[in-house]
Amino acid sequence: MGTPQSPASRLVSLAMVILLSGSALAFAAETPTPTHLALSENTSWPSFGGAPSGGQYSALDQITAANVAKLERAWVHHTGDVVEGSAAEGGSSFQATPVIWDDTLYVCTPKNRVLALNPTTGKEIWAFDGYAVLPEGMPVFAANCRGVALWAGDVDAMQEMQNATCSARVIHPDIFGNLYALDAKTGALCEDFGTGGILNLNAFNYGGTGGIFMSSPPSIIGNIIVVGGGVGDNMYADAADGIVRGLDVRTGEELWSFNPIPAELSDKTGGANVWSMFAVDEAAGLVYLPTSSPSVDPYGGLRLAPIPYANALVALDAGTGTVVWHQQIIHHDVFDYDLPSQPILLDLAREGTSVPAVVQITKMGFVFVFNRLTGEPLFEIEEIAVPVTDVPGERTSPTQPRPVKPAPFARQHITEDEIWGLTFWDRGQCRQRFSELRYEGLYTPPSLEGALQLPSALGGGNWGGAAVDPKTATLIVKTQNLATIIKLVPADINEERPLGPPVEFLQKPLNGTPYRLDGAFFLSPFGIPCTPPPWGELIAIDLNSGDHLWRQPLGRIEVGPFTTPKAWGSPNIAGPIVTAGGLIFIGAGMDSAFHALDINTGEALWRDDDLPAPAMAVPMTYMVDGVQYVVVAAGGNGMAETKQSDAIIAYRLPEL
Repeated sequence: MGTPQSPASRLVSLAMVILLSGSALAFAAETPTPTHLALSENTSWPSFGGAPSGGQYSALDQITAANVAKLERAWVHHTGDVVEGSAAEGGSSFQATPVIWDDTLYVCTPKNRVLALNPTTGKEIWAFDGYAVLPEGMPVFAANCRGVALWAGDVDAMQEMQNATCSARVIHPDIFGNLYALDAKTGALCEDFGTGGILNLNAFNYGGTGGIFMSSPPSIIGNIIVVGGGVGDNMYADAADGIVRGLDVRTGEELWSFNPIPAELSDKTGGANVWSMFAVDEAAGLVYLPTSSPSVDPYGGLRLAPIPYANALVALDAGTGTVVWHQQIIHHDVFDYDLPSQPILLDLAREGTSVPAVVQITKMGFVFVFNRLTGEPLFEIEEIAVPVTDVPGERTSPTQPRPVKPAPFARQHITEDEIWGLTFWDRGQCRQRFSELRYEGLYTPPSLEGALQLPSALGGGNWGGAAVDPKTATLIVKTQNLATIIKLVPADINEERPLGPPVEFLQKPLNGTPYRLDGAFFLSPFGIPCTPPPWGELIAIDLNSGDHLWRQPLGRIEVGPFTTPKAWGSPNIAGPIVTAGGLIFIGAGMDSAFHALDINTGEALWRDDDLPAPAMAVPMTYMVDGVQYVVVAAGGNGMAETKQSDAIIAYRLPEL
């Protein structure tokens, strides 16, 4: 294990990794796979969010609020792919959510492997090793993988075709920008895809400096893979463009591409990529892109022209890649407020009728809700005046969009009287530092003297997203309430600056700009956040009315045999799922605990507090042979220096 940390330093380490772990309606593709169901009918878990439409919801109801207290472990699978230690020591993180098809679980590991598991025993059926088929000389290290995608073949294909090799495929992304197509039955590479079963996306032109990498699974609609990728944050002004591509699932051939960066800015900026998960509406033939900020994040003086598809929810025709509608959530982002999570598609009640909706949570703590076919807001959005920059060469937007409802789920403002500390002395030190910073509330821009940012670029909301009960339109979202100091330091625009350790996301070179980033967490001399707890929360929101229903602290920080008070909460990684049994399942916190809560009240009903490591992954659930299972990866996180493990744990009710 890594060097033991104080609770405060572990809290900060965890917060750092959350960002880094880390965008006319006819569809001409072939018949979609049988995953197209109303979200309220979803009883399987064929993709990251439970269904291609997202939502992290299951209609299974064998496990209920009345019997969940009896839940017990059914099996534990150890992948063998854990590297203990800090991030600097190559420590691993396990954020994967398994998916299920044809009574087989599929999951990726930090060591670029894909495993097929028996869903009732956890025993391995087959394993694929990505490193074993990469060219010699490729660096081997533990890298995050949040999941794989499944293609179940054509529902109208002849039986002999359905039984053929690679008639169903597992699509696995890796940190080098490779997509692997695997036979779902055997794990063998599908030789007709790319080159021998591997497609290197970086062979495509992304422009700029550097390529793309992938930690999130692509989406599949019909016979098309929709894939994005991450770019190196705040390394170069002209980073790779955030191009989204539609690929043939059988061959890997590019069918279309969408570049969110205008052609005239491509040599000046990049990014606006989708590093998180897509959502797809199979009936309408639309794919929804939560895009990120252009490069570099804290300084936009070289990208002053409008970039309307950056920090935007973009609906594309999945057959052609053409834009059907878009809504920009942040104008000229200098805050690193990417759209961090998978959009959620469901139907909502408006004036007595059912309206097709798409829900997008944000790092700022806002929930935006639109008609998913037209892009029309379902709650009014107003443009509010925000602070403007005083950085030479920069020009920030004087306004930003804000939904009138729902109310923000994250803390967005702090006063001097609310500054927190363990003692009178360290609280005084925090207040003194607060008085020295530029702070004018939400959207205070970076400055040369240092500006306070709340919520930080970690969120608010982040990649673990939110879960929804589509029958009651109850959204369950987790948040964290931490602040950072963002400071720009003048530098020679022609000087090549070293990139620095990848975990220090607040210390970045911003090559190609006249500044470098010199940021910090807003902490007391004791290393404790100056923002008041709770530092992590779970919130329930009625999406029909926009009203908040309840909120509870989420997570604790483990310090040897002790844990911090429940009321403090903790920073968190991953997110919840919701089931028709009236339950929320979530780990996410720094403590080694996995919880079941009542969706109506937030009351804790059951917990396993003896995990081998924190469950920093989105759970999933399925039913096999009449038994409902709940599964979560409990592997911890090397960047946060939590406990680490290779465990996947399944739960079920005891046999009658």
